[in-house]
Amino acid sequence: MTRMLITGASGNLGMAMLKQLAPTGDLVVATDIRKPPKLPKNARFATMDVRGPDPADVIARAKPEVVVHLASIVTPPKGMSRDFAYAVDVTGTRNVLDACVANGVRRIVVTSSGAAYGYHADNPVPLTELDPLRGNREFAYSWHKRLVEEMLAEARINAPQLEQVILRVGTVLGAGLENQITALFHRKRLLAVAGSDSPFVFIWTKDLARILLRAATDGPQGIYNVAGDGALSVKEIAAMLRKPVLSIPASVLKGALAIAKPLGLSQYGPEQVRFLQYRPVLDNTALKRDFGYTPELDSAEVFDLWRKAAGL
Repeated sequence: MTRMLITGASGNLGMAMLKQLAPTGDLVVATDIRKPPKLPKNARFATMDVRGPDPADVIARAKPEVVVHLASIVTPPKGMSRDFAYAVDVTGTRNVLDACVANGVRRIVVTSSGAAYGYHADNPVPLTELDPLRGNREFAYSWHKRLVEEMLAEARINAPQLEQVILRVGTVLGAGLENQITALFHRKRLLAVAGSDSPFVFIWTKDLARILLRAATDGPQGIYNVAGDGALSVKEIAAMLRKPVLSIPASVLKGALAIAKPLGLSQYGPEQVRFLQYRPVLDNTALKRDFGYTPELDSAEVFDLWRKAAGL
């Protein structure tokens, strides 16, 4: 039996993990700024805003053995500032990490992202955990995940007693889950950058919840890419959706976005082209070989499950 605290417990991933924890008998403190709609019997709720002093207070009172840190801004709502996202992603992680060290927490599990590798033309395909983290400053989520991982690397030196499990996660999909990636798939025509496959790697929500449970209990510490086997190009995704592909040269797309964003016609600027051009493809060998978990669904199966649930 493990005493566990989860941040961001009201998000899709937090609720999926709570469901996995329900039959285990582990003692869980679920934290967030709002209460999850359903808590298992072995969990209680505590309000926690990671941006301020809450982590120090709540973790000191709860005395968890393991903290699973899920709180992050994955899909910013319209109008959210970059400063707010930084306060949650980076400052919030610092607050949680400091509280873990101060209160003798044994292990911290952190959901990072494949985006921490950055979107670069010279990224290896696929990327392994030994490849450098070059999250792009122009993409808040990618940059923040890079900063968080640099923070955790420093903590491995200064606080080696705190075990770390870092999960560099691909695009998470499950029935009913929607985010800024799935918004691309709802379009009448799928946008592609000419000359780029724009590969996507997916992980099923339930697979990720099981991986988190193992990471928080009897799994080994370390850093692991998390994705189902294989990758899907934009053309393959379009074929599964029975939709056409609009393929545009990168220079033309950048020019169009440079005009459209200042006019309020698009929320994306020309830098967003790299997001489609150079998508990171994650090697999941270490997840299967060293961590000891093979995802039940591969990337194509995950996407097909989402597609059917979305009625596409």
